Amino acid sequence: MKNNTNLSPNFSNTIRSKKQIKFVIIHYTGMQSQIVSIKRLTDPLSKVSCHYLIDKKGKIIQLVSEKNIAWHAGKSKWFDQNNLNLNSIGIELENKGHDHGYENFPKLQMNSLIGLCKKLKKEYKIRTEHFLGHSDIAPLRKIDPGEKFPWKKLSKFKLGKWYKERSLNINNLSKKNVEYLFFKNLHKLGYRYFEIEKRSKNDKFIIKAFQRRYLPKKVSGVIDKKTLKISIFLTSD
Repeated sequence: MKNNTNLSPNFSNTIRSKKQIKFVIIHYTGMQSQIVSIKRLTDPLSKVSCHYLIDKKGKIIQLVSEKNIAWHAGKSKWFDQNNLNLNSIGIELENKGHDHGYENFPKLQMNSLIGLCKKLKKEYKIRTEHFLGHSDIAPLRKIDPGEKFPWKKLSKFKLGKWYKERSLNINNLSKKNVEYLFFKNLHKLGYRYFEIEKRSKNDKFIIKAFQRRYLPKKVSGVIDKKTLKISIFLTSD
């Protein structure tokens, strides 16, 4: 069941055309309850919102019209896109998040999300690889929807990119070559906030964002063989 009323005043007045909407960004609320989450997402002083919130039982609540720009992504980059609020639809999933007791995402919630995303994909002709997490587009400051989010499951419905494993020998690569190849691959995928040839203390946040999505059982911030291989699989399909 979907409530189509605009509940949040936090959106830009600009009306978007269908072709301007190119991404779906998935978040978790990171708050103690649905009530607290909706209160914040509809509070004019918070200056944050989303298009949809899906509660744990799978109920979909629409807070901002799809044609309007909701304030969910914040400072963000993906490929040549800056400020992904402008051309995305933001979906918040009720979940306490890492600060309040991070939970698994219930089946009913995921079923509703998949149904909604399939509808949005068809309506706006959104590309499979344009279903992203908040941590993909803002890896230096965001970690949601986190390592418990089932990206592999969504990929089976062509809602987000995934990889196919195959035999690959990378034993002869030096540490410098491993780093260069990994960040080169991430740049090809769309990740930003780093330089391909120059290392930074912020790189660990980029690595962790990638691992939360594609290697969720080992979010170390270190480029091990498995992490590098996944980056190669994703860019050579």
